Amino acid sequence: MDRPMHTILVVEDDMASRKLIRAVLQHDGYHIDEAEDIDTAKSLLAGVPPDMVLLDMRLKKGDGLDLARYIRANERLKNLPIVAVTAQALKGDEERILSAGVDLYFTKPIDTRRLRQTVADIIAKTSAHVQ
Repeated sequence: MDRPMHTILVVEDDMASRKLIRAVLQHDGYHIDEAEDIDTAKSLLAGVPPDMVLLDMRLKKGDGLDLARYIRANERLKNLPIVAVTAQALKGDEERILSAGVDLYFTKPIDTRRLRQTVADIIAKTSAHVQ
């Protein structure tokens, strides 16, 4: 039996990082929507919501924390899982990012095994709540 197609919104302004994430997750059967800035992400979120968001914190056009807060403040999106994938690894960054409503946080460079496992775990958990 085929598993249902789950959609991941990747909000990342670095093309190489987007390409890596897309390749890894498409290989695992996920549909990937991509946004390189907050405005594009908000446009995509206005349609059918994805199953989760992978969110870079430092975008050339905006701050990932602003998008995380936007998602949490939106009644329709407030329970959407958000995973931060960021180079911000200074003392206090993780706490600041999680306090903006991000569910999980991990740093770049991207550990593809951890990425795959994190996405699979979140999709399994959220799919179990839906059924």
